[in-house]
Amino acid sequence: MSSELFLAAASTQAGSTDRIFFVLVALAGLIILFVTALVTIFAIRFRRGSRAKRGELPRIISREFELGWTAATLFVFLFLFWWAGSTQLSALVPPKSALEMHVVAKQWMWKTQHANGAREINELHVPIDTPVRLVMTSQDVIHSFFIPAFRLKKDVLPGRYTETWFTPTKLGAFHLFCAEYCGTNHSRMLGRIVVMTQSDYTRWLAAQPEGDDLARSGAALFVAAGCAGCHAPSSRVHAPRFAGIYGREAQLASGKRTVVDDAYIRNSILQPRRDIVAGYEPIMPSFAGILSDGDVMALTSYIRSLAAGATGRKGAAGTPNVLSGTPERSLAVSPGDVLPRDRSERAPQ
Repeated sequence: MSSELFLAAASTQAGSTDRIFFVLVALAGLIILFVTALVTIFAIRFRRGSRAKRGELPRIISREFELGWTAATLFVFLFLFWWAGSTQLSALVPPKSALEMHVVAKQWMWKTQHANGAREINELHVPIDTPVRLVMTSQDVIHSFFIPAFRLKKDVLPGRYTETWFTPTKLGAFHLFCAEYCGTNHSRMLGRIVVMTQSDYTRWLAAQPEGDDLARSGAALFVAAGCAGCHAPSSRVHAPRFAGIYGREAQLASGKRTVVDDAYIRNSILQPRRDIVAGYEPIMPSFAGILSDGDVMALTSYIRSLAAGATGRKGAAGTPNVLSGTPERSLAVSPGDVLPRDRSERAPQ
């Protein structure tokens, strides 16, 4: 549906969201009409001076009828709760084939990064009819990633990851807003999602500056940040090894078990004494304030690639073989650069 009041649905999730919305509006409208009609009829029929019969209601109306409409209302509520809840919960799990994109929110811009390392500011290019999974975090305060045409809104929180996904169904550029007040320039924290054909997206991605993808950037950081000194297979330090660990359950020293996922890896880097793996000493220092959110995402991607059996250049000992002098990947758009869509404005610092 597209009109003056409603944006055209541009994702697969938008259809189910619209159906829930219209059913709730229609049901609320019917209830309002019904109650209004009853109030009007009773007001006229039982007005002062009318000859309408007054007195105690029949027993079947005062008890059975009241129980009936109360039970009916309860069943309608439970059905709506089940329908809306199941629809929204099923939309939380992205397909395994979804493209993974990373989003970092910052006052007052959106920094996005593709799986191959291509980066953008306040824009995200995606292919049509392809599931896209977003892994998001904030560098400062709470933000909210909101694409009205996709009927998609997800809070982006500092200190943790949040995830969402969508499958675009229409070509074009769609507005991206921050839906959570985040400071002075909140209203200027704007962006756009550019949906392209598969072939156009492939050409666009190939035209971006060449460089390492997230996993390979994480592999380089694994050495540069000193992680390899303890976690490499050749290290003599008694510390967990990363090969194949992602996605598995880990036994903690507290007796609990947890899955090694993105959130656990982030906590282990920034709060290493929070969940100690059984059999290891709490000797790892915190990297909070040393590694940025982008660095943590890169390291997480590298650890995930080890579990997925990703092929990359590695040394004989299993640590990344980072060539000295390899130039870093230049950003597609860096903070402060002129955005292609508006040469008159510069991205906020």
